[in-house]
Amino acid sequence: MTKKIEAIIREEKLNDVKDALHRIGIVGMNVSECRGHGRQGGVTLAGRTGSYQVDLLPRVQVNIVLSDHNVEKTIETICRAAQTGNIGDGLIFVYPVEDVIRIRTGQRGRDALIYPNDIDERRVREQAAAAGSSPAGK
Repeated sequence: MTKKIEAIIREEKLNDVKDALHRIGIVGMNVSECRGHGRQGGVTLAGRTGSYQVDLLPRVQVNIVLSDHNVEKTIETICRAAQTGNIGDGLIFVYPVEDVIRIRTGQRGRDALIYPNDIDERRVREQAAAAGSSPAGK
């Protein structure tokens, strides 16, 4: 099974999140600019003519589709990289994905999600290395 992670984060944290995801092997993602607000309802700004309410703040939406076993590590990575400790750090949503089709090749499911040196490929290499170095593997 695959999942879709949709993270709404502060604009200024995008590069931190992108770099952190790349370090763990997440190489495919989509990023969109969006606007919104959470419980705080926006911010009040002071201008020359008085204060005014800005209720739709600029944010970035990061979408990633990945294998179930990579979801928690990816969520932890996003949280660490996007967190400022202030109201408005964002939200992460996780959705089930029924199928994935790579248009160019027609590959479906897990095969459509594999990229060279991605998180799944690294995991297989780590497992093989661990099995080769264990007494049971010799």
